[in-house]
Amino acid sequence: MGNRLGEFVELQVRPAAVRLFQERGIDVHELHADISVNRPEGAIEIDLLVVNETDVILIEVKSKLSQTDVDEHLERLAKFKDLMPRYRQMNAMAAVAAMVIPADVALYAYRQGLFVLAQSGDNIVILNDDKFQPKTW
Repeated sequence: MGNRLGEFVELQVRPAAVRLFQERGIDVHELHADISVNRPEGAIEIDLLVVNETDVILIEVKSKLSQTDVDEHLERLAKFKDLMPRYRQMNAMAAVAAMVIPADVALYAYRQGLFVLAQSGDNIVILNDDKFQPKTW
């Protein structure tokens, strides 16, 4: 059941991901889903990867986001360019998305430099204010 719920949330985020970042001035145009990398030096899984020629955004999708989920995504980001060297010269940013995001977890993710994507009525929105500057890896 949990896996199906996660798939449902990811399917809600997918159609909005490119549009949301374009609206923020990041001209991404590619969306890749369910990426798995397994190399001798390590492995990672990425729910959604949004890309253009200079930027890449790793999106972790959960049904309910926790601080542990945010920390695990930060660990994933630390390994990303080593495990996916084709993106080494690009600006890597990150986002977390969930159906349920406690306010303290949203603030924690924001302070870590992550975009926070959440449900708002029938739409997915970026919760970060206009002052937000995403961290790059």
